[in-house]
This record gives sequence, structure tokens and C-alpha cells, in this order.
Amino acid sequence: MVVNKPSGILSVPGKEERYNDSILTRIQKKYPLAAAAHRLDMSTSGILVVPITREAAGALGKQFQQRTVNKLYYAWVYGRIEKMSGTIDLPIALDPDNKPVQRIDFVNGRNAVTEYECLFASDEKSFVRLKPITGRSHQLRLHMKELGHPILGDKWYGTPEIRAMAPHLYLHAGKLVFCHPQSGETMTFRQPPPFDVPEGISIEED
Repeated sequence: MVVNKPSGILSVPGKEERYNDSILTRIQKKYPLAAAAHRLDMSTSGILVVPITREAAGALGKQFQQRTVNKLYYAWVYGRIEKMSGTIDLPIALDPDNKPVQRIDFVNGRNAVTEYECLFASDEKSFVRLKPITGRSHQLRLHMKELGHPILGDKWYGTPEIRAMAPHLYLHAGKLVFCHPQSGETMTFRQPPPFDVPEGISIEED
């Protein structure tokens, strides 16, 4: 099952009962064998694929593990990006004193790589396309902060000014490409962001 997840709901349930509501638990009410192949942050919106059989879970899980899945995200970030495209290669680890915040850690961090392209820039904000090569927790949020352009609405990595510039995190999983777990057919899903996209830019062309 492919879902367009809204910002503000968990992909999978948390440990405490108050965090039990999630995309996965809602699907499991109808499909008890549904499992998580990947996840999006609670604040991130966009495309989420949920396998509803054990066979599909194994096949899709392997694709995410082997990084054969193609993912594109879109975001509004703070300030004008000067270098219009590039690669961010900075290792990430959990900040033990500030969970669930992540930090750049060259000693204990796991490798994390993000490719970015700026599609629109003004003095106040820029619209970017992000391609995560790895899939670390908070990777896109932390990498954009380290680039000097936190994502608008980001409560973990943005200043109060940046948080106030959007009603929620302006990060959206807009494209997902994977192979069907049974037929092997290439499946491509696109979903426009719930926030404004600059005039003349279409994610249908990506």
C-alpha cells in the first residue's frame, strides 16, 4: 500500500501508548500483517510504502537496505543558497543528551550522504530538491542545517525565526521509485507537496 502521509502523524508507533497512533497501526487494523519497510519523520509529509504481506515486507525491506529505491524530497529552506547544487557528506549520530536530535559526529557517526539542487532562490528562502543516498534519521534536516539553510518550520534544527516561517516542517517526500515485490515491475509514485511550489517548477518532470 502506498500512502500520502500528512505532516504530524508518525509512520510507525512509538514506545509509549500515547504514541501508538501511526500510519502503520491504522493500516494494521485492516491488514494485520502490514509492516514497516521505511519511515518518514513525524513532521515530514509525503509518499510512504507499506508492505501488507510478509513476502512484500521482505522484498521491499531488501530494496531499502540495498539502496536501490529512488527517493526525492522537496523543501523550503532558510536564506538564499549560493551554490546551486552539491553533495553533503557528513556522518550522523544520535545526540545522547538531546534525544531525538542528531548531530554531526566524525568519530561515532554513520556515513550520511545527501545530494541537493536549488530550484528557486530569494533572499528570504530557497526551494530545493533533495536526494538522500543514505537513510539516516533526520538526515535531510541536519544536512541542510549544516549547509547553513535549515528547513522552514524545523523545531529541532531551526532558530525561533525559522520555525515561525512555516506552520509545520516544509519537507515533503515527493517521489518514490521501487520494484514491485512480486512482479519486479518498476513502480513510480509522485505526490506534490502540501505547501506552495515556485511558479514554473513541476515535480512531474523529475
